[in-house]
Amino acid sequence: MNKLAFFIVGKHAVIEALKNPKRKILKLFLTEESKKTIHRENPKINLLKNIKVYFKTKKELDKYSRGDNILHQGFVAEIEDFENIEIKEFIKNNKNLNLVCLNEVSDPRNIGSIIRSAVSFNMDGMIVKDRHFPSYSKLMYKSASGSLEHFNIFKVANINSTLKYLREKNFWVYGFDSNADKNFDEIIWEGNNVLLFGSEGFGMKKHTIKYTDFIVKININKKIESLNISNSAAIVFHHINKYKKIS
Repeated sequence: MNKLAFFIVGKHAVIEALKNPKRKILKLFLTEESKKTIHRENPKINLLKNIKVYFKTKKELDKYSRGDNILHQGFVAEIEDFENIEIKEFIKNNKNLNLVCLNEVSDPRNIGSIIRSAVSFNMDGMIVKDRHFPSYSKLMYKSASGSLEHFNIFKVANINSTLKYLREKNFWVYGFDSNADKNFDEIIWEGNNVLLFGSEGFGMKKHTIKYTDFIVKININKKIESLNISNSAAIVFHHINKYKKIS
């Protein structure tokens, strides 16, 4: 079965896709300068070997990013999507996992930033609702800055049933809510955990809260109502990563 093809733009997104042996690059569009950048920054490997490269001017490449209001930086690629990873198979052979779960988070820029932070701080994967995840968003790939090539995305049909299943498999589910009583940095981050973040404007759905074990918050200045979700996630990921390293 043919996999869906789509375009990504931006230096880091495209170069990391070229470095990933699991990613199929169908076409690559570069300026002469961006080609030089690839060779200059990767002198020990020819990332363009066996790749169909088409050289364009920056103006010619503008059509690939104009509608998304982002800069292509002279790098555009048509790539194939990955096959979906089954979370049931993934957890069979792994332990002490920290999985991120996004519930109704839809902004591609925020999702890309969260993925970038998750990879930076060694989270093990992200659970998303298939129908709401912007799988082919240039903006998400650009915001993730190439980190999508190094991360497990688990697309599921139903978040609640997935959380229920993971709890049955000895995962603790922590929901993040600014109204919670307990601070997240008081938790002993051991074993298998799911870090559940709700939508940018409305938080977690009430029905989904039923599938959590604990509701926790990030303790911030009370003059500020809340943090942007991508900032909140980065703080949590950094803390857990640091805790794992010293424990």
